[in-house]
Amino acid sequence: MQRALERFSHWVEIVAGVMMGFITLLVVVSAVTRYLFAWPLPDAFDLSRYLLGAAIMWGFACVGFRGSHIKVDLLAEALPTPVRRWLDALAWSVLLFFTALLAWKLLGRVTSAAGSGEATMDLRLPAWPLMALIWAGVAVSLATITARLLIILFGHGSLDHFDSAEEHVE
Repeated sequence: MQRALERFSHWVEIVAGVMMGFITLLVVVSAVTRYLFAWPLPDAFDLSRYLLGAAIMWGFACVGFRGSHIKVDLLAEALPTPVRRWLDALAWSVLLFFTALLAWKLLGRVTSAAGSGEATMDLRLPAWPLMALIWAGVAVSLATITARLLIILFGHGSLDHFDSAEEHVE
């Protein structure tokens, strides 16, 4: 099970990385065309901001599973392992709750944009598919946070500072 979750998390990282690469390319091409040819790339701003939001949310899904975010564990480090496990479970449960709220509100935003016909400024592309990509990252985060919480609750994972991706690469 843990192996399958690691592979899934790896693919989620690839999705986020591809989006970051596309954003970089989009911004560079837009800057070059704007400054060299006085012709801005249409919708570069809108596309880059939506894709940046999506990349962040998809990256958040990896953080949700691996726990490789910035944490301050002043109290938890001094606790015995069983107490620390329950404290970690409480922290991950709170994260799961707020991520579920974020997913719910973002889904409302996606449906609102789809219903109203909200579009980008220049090319009038529908905005809801890009917003749905952001929501999908949050939805994947729900799955990865839930998986991490179950691993903590059932004692299958470590309580290290973070689980390094390099440890799991073959």
